[in-house]
Amino acid sequence: MEDNHIYQFSLLNALMDGVCESGITVSKLASRGNQGLGTFVRMDGELVMLDGTVYQLQPEGKVRVADESDQIPFAVSTQFVPQRTSKVQLKDKDGIDEALNSFNDHAKNLFMTYRINGHFKYLKCRTVRGQEYKGQPLAELGKKQSVETYDDVDGTIIGFRTPKNWQGFGVAGEHLHFIKKDRSAGGHVLEVQADGLEMQMAVASNVHVELPTSEDFNAAKLVTDDAGVQQVEG
Repeated sequence: MEDNHIYQFSLLNALMDGVCESGITVSKLASRGNQGLGTFVRMDGELVMLDGTVYQLQPEGKVRVADESDQIPFAVSTQFVPQRTSKVQLKDKDGIDEALNSFNDHAKNLFMTYRINGHFKYLKCRTVRGQEYKGQPLAELGKKQSVETYDDVDGTIIGFRTPKNWQGFGVAGEHLHFIKKDRSAGGHVLEVQADGLEMQMAVASNVHVELPTSEDFNAAKLVTDDAGVQQVEG
């Protein structure tokens, strides 16, 4: 992958339709960049890739290093090379958008990717518990997600900002996952507060998409449920 090019496997709409029985391997995703987000087969937890290592963020805040053969039904990644590094204060999650806009206010229709390192005053994170039956949609799983809070914790957030008109392709707006510095906990970020963090940012204007060829993907309706996405992604 070229620096700051986006690679994505499958579509968020497919997850919303419950299409997640198979996918690419962890080793393949790791060959497509050094940081990324996604999920695992049957939506069993959240995925974060940091410095080329893929972690499975599990319910109740648990974390494991994923096996190279584990399969990933949806993921987005990049070979991240920061174009700017700034100190930021996050009163809430909207502060991330403010920081990205201060870096480049002409990128609202482009992808942006970032990494935030440091000490977080407060985080609220979720992890999906996994499908209870084949084809269970993500919106339904979101009603039974595991939600954890963390106070005064060191760690890293990996994030992507997708243009609003790409809703359904990915998560329009901010999509970010957190992992503790000691790799003992993490999840999909719902709320965040912090002072004096280091935020690295880059614009990504090239997108490479690989679609599944499975029967489940071919049969899916893939109609964007904007309200459902916003509810489950926070």
